[in-house]
Amino acid sequence: MPEPTTTDPTSPHGGDRASSGDAPRRVDLTEAAAALLTQLFADHGPLMFHQSGGCCDGSAPMCYPLGEFIIAEADVHLGDLVVGQGVPDVPVYMSRNQFEVWAHTGIVIDVVPGRGAGFSLEAPTGYRFLIRSHLLDGAQAPDGACELP
Repeated sequence: MPEPTTTDPTSPHGGDRASSGDAPRRVDLTEAAAALLTQLFADHGPLMFHQSGGCCDGSAPMCYPLGEFIIAEADVHLGDLVVGQGVPDVPVYMSRNQFEVWAHTGIVIDVVPGRGAGFSLEAPTGYRFLIRSHLLDGAQAPDGACELP
């Protein structure tokens, strides 16, 4: 099982990162999240995330088998998580309305002990995904990525 990370919430990197490079990205993940995604990939195949907008899921990042959550024009592709270990990159989406509020925010997907959201794949593992956020400046956001039409 992954070891939850100790994250400095003031760090623009969200603690230990699985991806390389020094600049914060719009979407990233911790080593603990990469370890859990590797396990989930072995059990379920390719994966995807949709950042929940609240209500029953409490704004949790929801992990699904790739294609099981229907993505529509109302969703924005934030980027892909680079997990490594033979795991295909994991796309991350958010509703367009929620993105309008989060447009200047980078997210880091992390893992902590606890029960995951009801439909998210990690629910029975004893861990749950959560979002750690940091503000992006114009230089940190990928060119043209996530722009609203």
